[in-house]
This record gives sequence, C-alpha cells and structure tokens, in this order.
Amino acid sequence: MSPHTTSPTLQVCRSCGAGAPVDAHFCPQCSKILSLGRHGDYFAFMGLPRKLKIDSRLLEERFRGLSRQFHPDYFYNADPGERRASLERSSYLNDAYRTLRNPISRIEYLLKVEGLAPGGPEQASKQVPPALLEEVFALNEELDEIRAERASGAAAETWKARLERARAPIDAKRADHESQLDKLSEQWDAAVDANKGADERRAVLTALRDRFLERNYINNLLGGIERELSA
Repeated sequence: MSPHTTSPTLQVCRSCGAGAPVDAHFCPQCSKILSLGRHGDYFAFMGLPRKLKIDSRLLEERFRGLSRQFHPDYFYNADPGERRASLERSSYLNDAYRTLRNPISRIEYLLKVEGLAPGGPEQASKQVPPALLEEVFALNEELDEIRAERASGAAAETWKARLERARAPIDAKRADHESQLDKLSEQWDAAVDANKGADERRAVLTALRDRFLERNYINNLLGGIERELSA
C-alpha cells in the first residue's frame, strides 16, 4: 500500500476547532487560514494529482493563485496564529513549486513520498550500476591514458579532443536514460489514471528509481570529465 493511502485525512482548525480536509487551506467553518501542521504532499497541496506529466501553465496558475491567497500582506491585521500560518503556507508553497516545476526533482519527490527515495548523489557513486559497467570500464581506461598523455607534456588541444571523444558514449547514455525516464513517467501516469493496483505501481516506481540512480551516476561521470577538461 502506498503512503498516501494511509496518510491522515483531516486537520483541526486552531481557531474554531472544526475539522477540515488535510489539504484544505482555509477552514470550511470559520474561513480562517489553517496552520500548515498536518498536510499531505506537494501535489495535493497545489491541487494536482500525483502524476509526473504536469501542464506547466496549470502549475504556474496554481502557484500564483495560492501565492495571492497566502500572502502575508493580507494577514497584517490578523492574529499571530493566522500571520504565522500565512508565512508557513507561503514557504511550503514556494518549496512545492520549485520541486514540481522541474521534471527530475518531480520524479525524485514522487519516489520519496511513495517510499522509494533514491538517496543523494553519494549513493549514486557507491557502486557502478550493472547496466553501465562496460562503459565505465572503458572510460576509466581512457581517462588513465589521457592523464598519462597530459603528464608527458602533450598539447592541450590533443588530449582535450581525446577527452571530448571519450565523453560521447556517456552523453549518449545520459540521453537514453532521459528517454527512459520520460517513458516510465508516462507509464506511472497511466497507472494512476487507470487506478492500477499497488504491485503494478510499485513495479513502475522501482524502474524509475533504478533509472534515476543510473542517471545520477552518469552525471557524476560527466562531472569528472568536466573537471579533467578544466584541469
């Protein structure tokens, strides 16, 4: 069972004590802004389904609309609790928008809220993903030869050109992984729309996490090449 099916469904208004849906922003009884406290996730907070293909214009509209509703200027004369709530919700909204507007951070966040957090860059560098073993072995051999060539006094344009050629298959691998992530994102959205069971959803999420970690590893490799070029 995914985490969102077990999350709380109600929050309590601190002003009047009434219950409100967990992702409501204002109390349905007294209309006062609710303390952030208990809430769902970035998707639900912005009134969006937990999907990976998001219309950027819709996301922008939701962000601007909620920004106006939560703006601290509207609560200048309100009690301290409401002023604090407006600041909390404004800050959380900014975090949500910053995360959801980027497709990669959106995938990472989805994996987190679904209980399959991929971990940071350090996890991606701990071991070579099996799918990349051959490329990494060839790249490391090439880098050793390039370093030796550079140390022997070879002209910069010579070893830099060789280094650029060495990165070409890694760049191609990254493009392939971006394509795979895009396809898996579509599969996830289709599973959500079709209300697929937990096992089918988890299979897609597991594939997403694996491709995401491999993508991070590839980016680490390319970062190493960039450092070599700037040495």
